[in-house]
Amino acid sequence: MAFMFYLVLAVLLLLGLAVMFVRMDAARLATVLSYVAPVLLSGMGIVLTLLGRAGVAFGLFGLAAILFGRARARARGTKSRNQTSHVRTAALEMELDLDSGAMNGLVLAGRFEGRELEDMGEAELLSLYSELEQDPESLRVLEAYLDRRMPSWREGFDAHPDEGLGAAPASGPMTKEEAYQILGLSAGASEAEIREAHRRLMKRVHPDTGGSVFLATRINEAKDVLLRGH
Repeated sequence: MAFMFYLVLAVLLLLGLAVMFVRMDAARLATVLSYVAPVLLSGMGIVLTLLGRAGVAFGLFGLAAILFGRARARARGTKSRNQTSHVRTAALEMELDLDSGAMNGLVLAGRFEGRELEDMGEAELLSLYSELEQDPESLRVLEAYLDRRMPSWREGFDAHPDEGLGAAPASGPMTKEEAYQILGLSAGASEAEIREAHRRLMKRVHPDTGGSVFLATRINEAKDVLLRGH
């Protein structure tokens, strides 16, 4: 009788997991599956313990602990790789935190060389904007930062808002190294990791949510460059 009860419970659990898996995207499904095996092994161990097969159950518990440890290690590695996205132009290197959406940048050339954007005052940022007018690519990156930090900065300032929403011509074909930096990934990332990083970034910078067309274009280009290798 007890065996039938646990069997029905196991079947219901499997049905619930099946429904959950169907609704998940590929990247999240891969992560969850890495935890399913140790959970199922632990459940089988509990059932065997209740049925008086403690010796076999302890072996299952040990294997479950090993698999769980490996899953946690992979999860920590993926999180560290996906933490930030970097976009570099001739005059700016911009960093986007994938978890918080916070942006910061480093000035690479000009009067403010070596300064971080978050340490510059509003007047200095507008002066930098004027200085970058001959560098459309850097200008678009700076506009994306200003739109987040100072939403009303265009008021009373000739910032060419219509032009600012466009994507400046790239300085050249994007390399794989640049694409990995933009998506916040390490070399050799899987197709699922590439698509997941692209999805997370687009949520942060998509024009429909107040983001930048230029950054969205660069992120899409980075995804395309890396997926060609898959």
